[in-house]
Amino acid sequence: MLLQEIIHIIESVAPLSYQETWDNSGLQVGNPSADIRAALLTTDVTESVVSEAISLGCNLIISHHPLLFRGVKHICGNTPQERCIIQAICHDIAIYSAHTSMDAYIHGVSGRMAEQLGITAYHILSNPQWSNSKLSNGPIEHGLGVIGNLPAPIPFHDFLSMVKTRFQAPYLRYTRALTPEVQTIALCGGAGAEFAEEAIAQGADVFITADVKYHEMQAADGRIALVDMDHWVSEHFTRNIFQDLLQPHLPADCPTYISTADQSPVNLL
Repeated sequence: MLLQEIIHIIESVAPLSYQETWDNSGLQVGNPSADIRAALLTTDVTESVVSEAISLGCNLIISHHPLLFRGVKHICGNTPQERCIIQAICHDIAIYSAHTSMDAYIHGVSGRMAEQLGITAYHILSNPQWSNSKLSNGPIEHGLGVIGNLPAPIPFHDFLSMVKTRFQAPYLRYTRALTPEVQTIALCGGAGAEFAEEAIAQGADVFITADVKYHEMQAADGRIALVDMDHWVSEHFTRNIFQDLLQPHLPADCPTYISTADQSPVNLL
């Protein structure tokens, strides 16, 4: 299957017009006309992930976080990013990233987080007034974060235990709950503390996101239970989203693999 056909499948739900202005989703390395024989699915593009792609015979890496965010002035192998670029080009490996374009898809990162907790009837948490040009691919519901209800109220600390187990999270940081039981849950994959006010305004009992700062916790305390988890843990389900999107369309001789080298860089003592 041609790389451009695979890109079309991804962008049918996560078009590049949905990405944030600061982002760099899209094709990072490679020729859109390349014939793809296997794809490796990952959250991050690291040297270990590129080596894994080589060992598996994959000539495409699909990632959530882009390898290239800003301009690269040298490709001399002095940084991990430069070495990834060199290895990918030397082994004819294309790299495509769907970052905030996939965040904005209702069944993307935040939607998959909700589904992990049994929340199926969810809707977008924050929908900026984007221009009509953002809607060029059709009326796909889009925005950042989601909010919905658990099937039934649950004691707050039981809920935290469920989150920790289902996300395989090594830690959770949180503020106190306003009520003994919680049911309305807002979620935003990655660093989404800026949407805490939206979650409060929409009546969420809990808001789950990542990379929450101390003063953001302080501002939320007594207003909503703000739960902070590892950034990678909140977004690693993106790999499964890619696989679910692609598998029905790919020929049998073009397999997809979920990376095992893709891990959070954060360690705990």
